[in-house]
Amino acid sequence: MNAFLTDRVFDSIQIPLDDWFADAINWLTLNYRPAFQSAKAPIEFLLDAVNGALQWLPPIAFILIVGFLAWRWAGPRIAAFAVVAFVLIGMIGLWSLTMVTLSMVAASVLVCLILGLPLGILAARSDRFQAFLRPVLDVMQTTPAFVYLVPVVMLFSIGTVAGVIATIIFALPPLIRLTDLGIRQVPEDVIEAADAFGSSEREILFKVRLPLALPTIMAGINQTIMLALSMVVIAALIGAGGLGRPVIEGLNALRVGQAGIGGLAIVLLAIVLDRMTQALGQGSRSNNG
Repeated sequence: MNAFLTDRVFDSIQIPLDDWFADAINWLTLNYRPAFQSAKAPIEFLLDAVNGALQWLPPIAFILIVGFLAWRWAGPRIAAFAVVAFVLIGMIGLWSLTMVTLSMVAASVLVCLILGLPLGILAARSDRFQAFLRPVLDVMQTTPAFVYLVPVVMLFSIGTVAGVIATIIFALPPLIRLTDLGIRQVPEDVIEAADAFGSSEREILFKVRLPLALPTIMAGINQTIMLALSMVVIAALIGAGGLGRPVIEGLNALRVGQAGIGGLAIVLLAIVLDRMTQALGQGSRSNNG
């Protein structure tokens, strides 16, 4: 049978893309590893500060603070659920690991805000920049989460900080996209009215565009938090701490109970964070309306 009619048609025209990718990562590792290691310092400082504060705070005080914030933002039902969820997490012996996971999510989301909001604003103000950024975000969003781990380990070594860096890359795109979308959806007649009253471009951005785009931006923050929470669990494979550890260890040793309680704590934390951030987004939408 003709080779062009079989699955061996590509045998003679293979592209060694895997070798090129490996060579590129090895070249970066050999020549710029110190620079990548230095880039870890601010993220490590932020992570240590957040984790130190959460670990220092007494559990009862933390639960009361979360319950109060949930009550103010989302109402008494979500507040009661948040209190019960964190009490249950403490009673199954995963309080410390939950605080590590929460600190990783908080550090990742904070860095995503620092990077994502300005990039989203620039994309909304420039069609050319948006056209350049769109395929980059497509690659970041469609690349499987596990694929991020190999280059991150080679460039930043293993550990919790490397897990946070992988989480930032994985969770950043929705915030940029929805910031861009929210600003572009601001009605032009509102912008024209602000311009007619003599507002500068800076005033229009901070007093008109961003406030009106806030509900959409909050939806992006919500998605970033959820993606960050899912990624910090996967990051346990490269030595990151937190709730991913009992899940991975339970999977490796076939300890169903250990993996189960780790998964339960992750689900409870995800629901609390999701409901609270959704309520913030709905509140900002009501205020703008």
